[in-house]
Amino acid sequence: MKKNIKSHPENKNADSNSRRGFLKSASLLGLGTMAGGPMMSYASNPLMTENKKGIGTILNKKRKLGSKKNPLEVSAIQLGCMGMTNGRGIHPDHQTMVNLIRQAADRGCDFFDTAEVYGPYVNEELVGEALAPIRNKVAISTKFGFDIEGPNVMNSRPEHIRKVAEQSLKRLKTDRIDLFLQHRVDPNVPIEDVAGTVKDLIKEGKVLHFGLSEAGAQTIRRAHAVCPVTAVQSEYSFMTRLPEEFIFSTLQELEIGFVAYSPLCRGLLSGNLTEYSDLNTNDIRGSWPRFKPAALRSNIRIVEALNEFGKTRGMTTSQICIAWMMSKYPFIVPLPGTTKLSHLEEDFRAADFTLTQPEIDEIESKIAKIGVVGDRYDALQQSRVEY
Repeated sequence: MKKNIKSHPENKNADSNSRRGFLKSASLLGLGTMAGGPMMSYASNPLMTENKKGIGTILNKKRKLGSKKNPLEVSAIQLGCMGMTNGRGIHPDHQTMVNLIRQAADRGCDFFDTAEVYGPYVNEELVGEALAPIRNKVAISTKFGFDIEGPNVMNSRPEHIRKVAEQSLKRLKTDRIDLFLQHRVDPNVPIEDVAGTVKDLIKEGKVLHFGLSEAGAQTIRRAHAVCPVTAVQSEYSFMTRLPEEFIFSTLQELEIGFVAYSPLCRGLLSGNLTEYSDLNTNDIRGSWPRFKPAALRSNIRIVEALNEFGKTRGMTTSQICIAWMMSKYPFIVPLPGTTKLSHLEEDFRAADFTLTQPEIDEIESKIAKIGVVGDRYDALQQSRVEY
């Protein structure tokens, strides 16, 4: 698998209602130019009805992120909400996505991910509206770290973190953020200052748990020494396995959970993309190397291998991707995203499968022989991750 590595981490300390808002969000995320507290458990959901207690649910399937002393116990699969408002071409209407989030909760999902930069702002508003009726039964993760209104790309200064926390609380219609993550490491602000600020927010009850996104091992260690890190969120899939090499041993040593975003490689491994898919009209994937037509044509061979593997097991490619990482590591919570109920139920059913070690070895070997074409990010976005 081709790797785009800056340096080894152990060796280094929405779419808004206008096109302008969309491009602002895209710019902050580095997407390039495009055309066109205490332990809490969220096991009981009052919206659950009898006819939904079956296939496509994750009822009573839980995982714990963080230390045994103060874990964040949540559903085994989290729902990513970013694509409901930006980054994926044409988006469904607002009420349809409110309903989808509530349908996910009906089916046992009690962990939902958003960020202020998604939109910007409107994604948090969507999640807040959808979850308001059941707020005490679910956990929400959101993120800070971008300078949306200012002149800089990054901004994790303590005063800015506090400002974002207050604004996110209002948009989410809540009095606390269950997991507050630094969206990208800010090279201009010591991570100790970031961790110290979130630690103060935890003391004030406005935040319950601290997290990092796309941080390297040394940054994780430095942050954790100031304020316990409950979870690290990074991209992880059959096509992006660098976390295994660069941070997993650190996470296991420090009892830190891992939230795997893009477990289906942004939809590529779901089998819904071809080399002819339109990824250039308001779709963030169009500017990234592995989604160029020639790369897609090659990478679809991985989908074919997954299809072959799943034929005798009654599994779709999406279910294999999610079940694979859950079977390998108990500290992982996959974070797929979707705008369709059918895909939601398909992804949730992955929790019903457990792959054996021989099966894991088999599918990993097949994919390794095929190889991955294209880096996961363009140069700009890659420069904002630590491995």
